[in-house]
Amino acid sequence: MALSPREPRKDGEATRTRILQAAGELFAALGYAEASNKAVAAKAEVDLASINYHFGSRNGLYLAVLDEARRRFLDISDLQRIILDAQPATEKLRALVDLVVRKASQSRNNWHLRVLAAEILAPSPHGQAHLQADRPLKLTLLKGLFSEISGIPVDDPALAPSILCVTAPWAMLLIGPRSPASSLHDILGMPAEAVSAQLYSFALAGLQEVGRQYAQAKGN
Repeated sequence: MALSPREPRKDGEATRTRILQAAGELFAALGYAEASNKAVAAKAEVDLASINYHFGSRNGLYLAVLDEARRRFLDISDLQRIILDAQPATEKLRALVDLVVRKASQSRNNWHLRVLAAEILAPSPHGQAHLQADRPLKLTLLKGLFSEISGIPVDDPALAPSILCVTAPWAMLLIGPRSPASSLHDILGMPAEAVSAQLYSFALAGLQEVGRQYAQAKGN
């Protein structure tokens, strides 16, 4: 019986997904420099031609892995959905923290965040530029939210340290080392609601305090 037009496409998508999964695991474990297409093909149980067909090159495969990892990390659509919502700024902050904690808890045993951590610690030739592509928009969204809470104007340099202070713990939670001996391992073993509540309390209090200091310095 002849195959329907849909069947080859489904099989092709399944092959692509299998290659992406195998590549992600190897890039996470070995890094960009050490994970060869040959190793990926062997792990995915495909031939090298399949990698070239679906991703064009080793670099194309790696960028696809980074895209998938970034989507699991904190995608621009996540920020837009939360920050552009009509709810109060404090509730947006709470929703954002809840999302970060949930993603960190869900990702303890997969490759996605480990790939991002490996790229940050040992940058590949094209990975950093690829990851930074949507950074300006993410920064604009975060500035808008933090400005609304703190009262510091979006274009004032005084807002920049607040962004670092609030988001650094989020980044550590998402891509920090997860070995049993690490403090992060213990934190991720706590109830997600407790971790989220503490991160939110610190972030909100910090933004409100720097806003108070800013207003005081301006004589308001």
